[in-house]
Amino acid sequence: MNTTLDIVESFKIAWAAIIANKARGALTTLGIIIGIVAVTTTMTAFNGMQSSFSQAAGAIGVDVVYVSRMPWIVMNDFFDFRNRPNLNISEAQQLEKAFEGRAIVNPSIDTRRDLRFHSRTMEGVSIIGTTEKMPIITNRMPEYGRFLMEFDVRYKKNAAIIGYEVAEDLFGSVNPLNKEINIGRYTFRVAGVMEEQGGNTLGGPNFDRQVFIPISTFIKSFGGRRFMDVDIAVKASAISTLDDLEYEVIGEMRKIRKLRPTEPENFSINKLDSLLGAFNSIVGAVLGIGLLVTSIALFVGGIGVMNIMFVSVTERTREIGIRKAIGAKRRSILMQFLFESATICLLGGLIGILISAGLAAAINASGMMPASLSPGIMLASIIVSVVVGVFAGLVPAFKGARLDPIDALRYE
Repeated sequence: MNTTLDIVESFKIAWAAIIANKARGALTTLGIIIGIVAVTTTMTAFNGMQSSFSQAAGAIGVDVVYVSRMPWIVMNDFFDFRNRPNLNISEAQQLEKAFEGRAIVNPSIDTRRDLRFHSRTMEGVSIIGTTEKMPIITNRMPEYGRFLMEFDVRYKKNAAIIGYEVAEDLFGSVNPLNKEINIGRYTFRVAGVMEEQGGNTLGGPNFDRQVFIPISTFIKSFGGRRFMDVDIAVKASAISTLDDLEYEVIGEMRKIRKLRPTEPENFSINKLDSLLGAFNSIVGAVLGIGLLVTSIALFVGGIGVMNIMFVSVTERTREIGIRKAIGAKRRSILMQFLFESATICLLGGLIGILISAGLAAAINASGMMPASLSPGIMLASIIVSVVVGVFAGLVPAFKGARLDPIDALRYE
C-alpha cells in the first residue's frame, strides 16, 4: 500500500513540476519527439517496403520454379552467366512434354516497345509473349475482358491483354476492349485489361505497365535468334513438392541440353525464396543502418532530458531537504525525479507517434508505398520513450535522493 501511495504521490509531484515549467518541458521533449519520429518513420518505411515486396512477389508464385539463362540475383561471375546459351522454345516444349500431367510448364519472352493509341503514346512498355497458362502461374486474372486463349497462341493472333496503368494512360475514360493499339509497328486488338497490382517501389517490374501477347505472335513479330531468350515457369502441383520438382527440372534440363555428368549447369533455377533471401539481407542491412542513425537523435534527446533533470534537482534542493526533514525516504525522492523524466519522455513519444502517423498517412496517400503505423511500432515507441526517460533521469534522481537534508536546507 505504501509503495502504491509513493507512486501516486511521486507522479503528482512530477506532473506538477512539468506544468510549472511548461516552456522548459516543451523544449526538453523536442529532442525525444525528433528521435521517436525518426525511428518510427524508419520502421514504417521498412514495413511499407515489405508489404510492397510481398504484393509484387505474389505475381511470381511461391510454388513455381523458373528456368532462366541467368540467376535473378547475380553477386559475381556475371560474365560467366552472360556467356551461357539462351533458352529457346524447343527446350520449353521438351520440358513441357517431360512434365506432362505432373506440372504446368509455361514459356515466356519479353521485350520493350512503345505503344500508341491514336495520338496517345507510352514509351518503353514491357511486352511479354506468353501462353494461356500464365494466369495459372501468376494467379493474376483480367479485371474485365479475357486473357489469352489456346487458339490465340496456336493461330498467332494479334490479341493483347494490357495492364491497368496502360489502360489508364492510353485510353483514359474510353473502354479499351476491342480497340486497336500499335505495339511498335504492329497492330493488336485489346482483349482484356489486367487487375491492378500497384506500382513497384523497389526497382522491380511494374506489373501494371505490361502487355501480354501470344508467344507465337511475339516470335513472328519481334523474334530474332539473337534476342530469343525464353524464361520457363514450372508450377508444382503442391507447394510441398517444390523441392522435388526443382531437382527434377534440373535433371530434365541437363538431359535436354545433353550435359555430361561432370559438366556444370548452363542454366539457372530461380525461386521466390532466393528473392526473399536477397531482399531480407539488403533491406535488413539498410534497416539496421537506418535505426542506428536515427537512434542517435533519440540518444541526443535523452542527454537533453538528463541535463534538464540535473537543473531540476539543483533548483529544488531546498524542497528535497524539506521533504526529507519531514520523513520522506530516499526511495520517494528517487521515484519523484524518475517519474518526472519518464513523463517528459512519454509525452515526447506520444507526440512523436502522432506526427509519425501523419507522415505515414501522407506517404500512403501519395502512392509511393503502402505505409501505416502498426500497433506494434506504436507500443515499442512508447516503451522506448519511457525507458529513455528512466535512464536519462537515473543519475540526477540518485543525486537528489542522496542529498543530506541539513545541507539541502542550507542551500540558497
